[in-house]
Amino acid sequence: MTPPLRLTLLAALSLAALTTTPAVAAGTDPWVRAWGENAQGQLGNGSVLAQQTPAAVTGITRDDVREMSGGGGGAAAAANAFAVALLKDGTVKSWGSNTTGQLGNGTTTAQSFPATVAGLSGVAEVSAGLNHVLAVKGGRILAWGSNASKQLGTGQDTTNPYKNPIPVQSLDKVKDVGAGCDFSVALRQDGTVWTWGKGDNGRLGTGNNTTRETPQKVPDLIDVESIAVGCDHVIALTADGIVKTWGKGAEGQLGNDSTTDSNKPVDVAYLDAVAKIFATSASGFAVLDDGSVAGWGKNTDRQLGDGTNANRTTPVVLDSLQGVQSIAGGADFTLASLDDGSVIGWGANGTAQLGDGSTTVPTGTTTALPPGSGITHVTTTMTGKSGFAY
Repeated sequence: MTPPLRLTLLAALSLAALTTTPAVAAGTDPWVRAWGENAQGQLGNGSVLAQQTPAAVTGITRDDVREMSGGGGGAAAAANAFAVALLKDGTVKSWGSNTTGQLGNGTTTAQSFPATVAGLSGVAEVSAGLNHVLAVKGGRILAWGSNASKQLGTGQDTTNPYKNPIPVQSLDKVKDVGAGCDFSVALRQDGTVWTWGKGDNGRLGTGNNTTRETPQKVPDLIDVESIAVGCDHVIALTADGIVKTWGKGAEGQLGNDSTTDSNKPVDVAYLDAVAKIFATSASGFAVLDDGSVAGWGKNTDRQLGDGTNANRTTPVVLDSLQGVQSIAGGADFTLASLDDGSVIGWGANGTAQLGDGSTTVPTGTTTALPPGSGITHVTTTMTGKSGFAY
């Protein structure tokens, strides 16, 4: 039987919508976008299917978001990728893997779409690590997720995940936080930096490799204006434009012309007049006062963007990068948002983590979102292969 004309037209229109709706955000598209790996639902679009181009995160508009942070990552058996979004109203949404309670929703059940962290409001900053989350509220810190390495800073039991936010001990007047791989960092309003959790590789910066269950002040470090935390290294920018680093140094991520770990802050070599700092999983980037960008650290997958695949133990200026607003990177790739509203990427692309619609590794940079997309920030999963733009 021939179907009625109206049904035929509706079917055709539905098929057209499925096949012609562009995945690339236009200037009028209001949504947060995500792409790459998605096996744990970390892209927040209600599915667990990988996404080669930027797709909308369900129900979250860019105008609603103050800050986003991607966490987790890893290969199939140990994958725990997730994301959190701090909204401008002070509430937090989370989605993705939840094996260690990192979604803060009272369960260990994964979810492929954003849901509000119940009972949490008035939040000013948020940061997702490998398996835990930190949030600043009223100058104090709340934490949730794994505490196996004492990274929650609560002095509590370490054998069970904390599925709801709980207070970090001692600290007040906190300005910013950074969650890494099994450790945590806080910047206070007085310019001091405090750390706790796993001490391996000297990532706490306290002069030894001891794991700490409550915050300890990083000695001889003052006037810090901003921090950026990688998987197992930390970058700090001081008020006079000097960049300090500590932690793991094997891939050159300390930028001090060495591949040795440091358990106390060292100066990044040949770098001054710095305006912004960014840490990727095992690399560092600095935007200088003149707008140029320098990068250092792991580069085996060309994630520094300097045209080579050699690790860099000191900063190298990346001549092709201009107008950078933010930088983020996961296991083997890097993303940047530019001042024209575009998002570009470089490095590995085997799981479409660059968001350009392919799995081809580019020789230089490639575009995930075009100019005029309205994007101002990017983030990625900590050690994974998923990207977000907002």
